[in-house]
Amino acid sequence: MVIYNITINISYAAEKEWLTYMKSTHIPGILETNIPLECKLLRLLTEIENEGVTYTTQFKFRTMEDFLAYQTGFQSEFQERHHSLFNGQYVSFRTLLEEA
Repeated sequence: MVIYNITINISYAAEKEWLTYMKSTHIPGILETNIPLECKLLRLLTEIENEGVTYTTQFKFRTMEDFLAYQTGFQSEFQERHHSLFNGQYVSFRTLLEEA
């Protein structure tokens, strides 16, 4: 299994709107591509003092080929929409993990 992990620190002011968007639009849209097997949205409990709240979104893919299919066919569209809605209100980084 391959896990695509997106860690985001969202501003306190945008957190509620962002969570609603993620749960009602962004995550369901990605799952509707039928490429990822599942998704988990998690809030970091051991937060250090910063300008917002940290979450991680983890999409699980059966194979690296499935992840690459998502990445080449859909990823930029979802990232651009997210960025247009929350530009300047978040910082993020992505990691690709393999289940051991």
